[in-house]
Amino acid sequence: MKYIASIDQGTTSTRCIIFDRKGNIVSVGQKEHEQIYPKPGWVEHNPEEIWKNTLEVIAKARIEKSIKTEDIAACGITNQRETTVVWNKRTGKAYYNAVVWQDTRVDDTVKALTKSHGSQFFQDRTGLPLATYFSGLKIKWILDNVPGVREDAEKGNAIFGNMDTFLIWHLTGGINGGLHITDVTNASRTQLMNLKTVAWDAELAEIMNIPLQMLPKIEPSSKVYGNITSEVLSGIPLAGDLGDQQAALVGQTCYQPGEAKNTYGTGCFMLMNTGTELVPSKHGLLSTVAYQFDGQPVHYALEGSVAIAGALVQWLRDNLGMIQKSTDIEKLAKSVEDNGGAYVVPAFSGLYAPYWKSSARGVIAGLTRYVNKGHIARAVLEATTYQTKDVLEAMESDSGIEISSLRVDGGMVVNELLMQFQSDMLNVPVIRPTMIETTALGAAYAAGLAVGYWTSFDDLLQNWGIDKRWKPKMKARQRNILYKGWKKAVKRSFDWEK
Repeated sequence: MKYIASIDQGTTSTRCIIFDRKGNIVSVGQKEHEQIYPKPGWVEHNPEEIWKNTLEVIAKARIEKSIKTEDIAACGITNQRETTVVWNKRTGKAYYNAVVWQDTRVDDTVKALTKSHGSQFFQDRTGLPLATYFSGLKIKWILDNVPGVREDAEKGNAIFGNMDTFLIWHLTGGINGGLHITDVTNASRTQLMNLKTVAWDAELAEIMNIPLQMLPKIEPSSKVYGNITSEVLSGIPLAGDLGDQQAALVGQTCYQPGEAKNTYGTGCFMLMNTGTELVPSKHGLLSTVAYQFDGQPVHYALEGSVAIAGALVQWLRDNLGMIQKSTDIEKLAKSVEDNGGAYVVPAFSGLYAPYWKSSARGVIAGLTRYVNKGHIARAVLEATTYQTKDVLEAMESDSGIEISSLRVDGGMVVNELLMQFQSDMLNVPVIRPTMIETTALGAAYAAGLAVGYWTSFDDLLQNWGIDKRWKPKMKARQRNILYKGWKKAVKRSFDWEK
């Protein structure tokens, strides 16, 4: 068998990437899906559109290089986490659009539960503070607001899944016996799984009024779950499942405690492997599952989640029309020497780690007549690096480990200005690997290990290579001045919504 297929179902698009044994890309199929904004703060996707796109991108990736099913050893899947779908297991149809991880409609429920139980009660069990981010309260919203769903859930006909579960169910038979499963990494993002027992927590489900029978079976991240029945990959073992950020950690080969990676996508997510030890956060981070390979113990991670990174560049392009395509931002930002005193805080749906302020909203601060669009473009890029610095400082405080370098991946790492500024602000080298599609690669690794395509972590470590390394050039005084300005701007964004 020559290849491993990986389905990468992301926030803005779905891709199928086919990899060879050295972890190189052989073929890619990709298609964007619609972003639906019914009200301010609400973000939805059409799950039927995503399912159709998934079939299309698999077919495209195979057709492009004339790849036969018998050439593919296994398939892995990785997905945007927390995005929530409830569908009818008899018809296969979703009751409502997928409620996306960025959506803030459950803010009132967050406030009510904070009053009645306190955020710490949830964090102690799940590693997650009470926030609009996670799946549990999104399920509750669908049950409470979409007619007929609760009744069907009580009867066992309405079932829940994040996008991995929804696609796996369809790929393995759908209404004809499709597998209703998820993996430990995705389950750890629902706020319904107990991190210590790695099982659904009946008390949490009761508090949120969610019937337990709606929830998928929790499986390891790397295991042969069953065979795909859909004709685009018919008969191929489905053998890997990870949430996108954990998949990137696996793809970056961060298998030792203390190793960390940062993914620059729609949002920005830094994960540090803490090994088999569960490290509670005291500095605004999440404790989460890193991965679990079949027959091995669960590995944990600390995570800092930033809601808006690449999405801020898209906002500059689509909402303000300052650039025509996302890659234009680097040239515009390079047209000026610095940010001109301007800061952009992209709290469009509140602030995530380490602040957890759902009442924050976006601000542009420090404006003078001197500031032009070049300065705004630069401030947009810098926002991602400052948010990463916020997270890194919290991570070092929680873990007691000083990070000596940062491995980076995701679409934004092609931006050289951004990567240099990131190294300057963190005062550590920033390393871009040869393969930057580490999310899809991580799911491929999980699937390949499960079927013996790769035999050990050593095989995967040999595939990892450095494309470019950026070293810090900025003086400490300048770094401190810039970061102090960022902290002032962040405070201006707090408590905008009452």
